[in-house]
Amino acid sequence: MEGLQFREAMREDVDCIVEMLSDDELGSKRERYEQPLPESYIRAFQTIESDPNNELIVAVLDGKIVGVQQVTYTPYLTYQGGWRATIEGVRTATCVRGKGVGSELITYAIQRAKERGCHLIQLTTDKKRKDALRFYERLGFQATHEGLKLKFES
Repeated sequence: MEGLQFREAMREDVDCIVEMLSDDELGSKRERYEQPLPESYIRAFQTIESDPNNELIVAVLDGKIVGVQQVTYTPYLTYQGGWRATIEGVRTATCVRGKGVGSELITYAIQRAKERGCHLIQLTTDKKRKDALRFYERLGFQATHEGLKLKFES
């Protein structure tokens, strides 16, 4: 998409990011997009921003944030001490869905992982997100492992 740029998120972007995270069926049930934003979002942003192994990336088009993803870099003892990248929290603004922003976000994450010397990049998506699963498969991701989660009650 012509004019699309990527950069690390700034504190003033958090409001827009949370709005995108809450703008779908699953996100609307777990996020709290309200004014003022709950302080937990600001604390999380500050932690991410201060960690050199985390990047909160926004896609910007015509000065407006239209996409977001978090990329985390993790060292492992496996693969001879190799690094891997994990993509989380991918969202695009409603106004650009289906226009290639998501593909470019993921391509950017792959590029960043290669630049950081990672031997693989991984992600998870909720099984209820059938369209997202097909989207990631079109980009070359394969369901090679079974992922499990244990949710803690708050």
